[in-house]
Amino acid sequence: MSLVELIAQADERALAASGLACLDRCVPLLGGDDEVLRPLWTSLADPAAGETWGECLERARAKLPGLFEEPGEEAGEDQAVRLARAMLATAPADPVGAPLREWADACSVAALRIHRLLEVMAPAGEVDGAGDIDSRREGRTEGMSPLVAAELRRQITVLELLAGTGSGGLRQVLAVSTEGRRVLRAVVSRRARGRS
Repeated sequence: MSLVELIAQADERALAASGLACLDRCVPLLGGDDEVLRPLWTSLADPAAGETWGECLERARAKLPGLFEEPGEEAGEDQAVRLARAMLATAPADPVGAPLREWADACSVAALRIHRLLEVMAPAGEVDGAGDIDSRREGRTEGMSPLVAAELRRQITVLELLAGTGSGGLRQVLAVSTEGRRVLRAVVSRRARGRS
């Protein structure tokens, strides 16, 4: 089943976790530590305990200064930063209904674009357009770069883990997201060293 089909069939909990997982993997671009989104994960795992999703979201935004400021207009990482900031800035205060589905879908696209922008093997200025990302999400994966292919696999895995599972599935999703965040942090670090 393609990523587009999995998102279309996902329930609200799976959509919230899917969008959050995409955002979580991109936290290194926002300058946040690995725990900045942990309260949002907790609110998904047990909505009755502690703060609500909306409260946790506001706290995460407050911990990431400059969220609503535009970075420079250069290509590459700055564009990736803008995409990551947009994921957090547009997250719905209440994870329900059409706004949640739209956000989860937008996060999926943004995360794939971010990974393409940061792909070490990609020649400067060569970036998949919206049509290319859409075709990847629909299942046409030939010729994908390694970083994008890995992100696509993670997104599919997250939605498959959450299809009809309880909190155990959410723990596995968090593990998948943590692995992806480590990969992206290493890529960002390597690029920063290359520029210095």
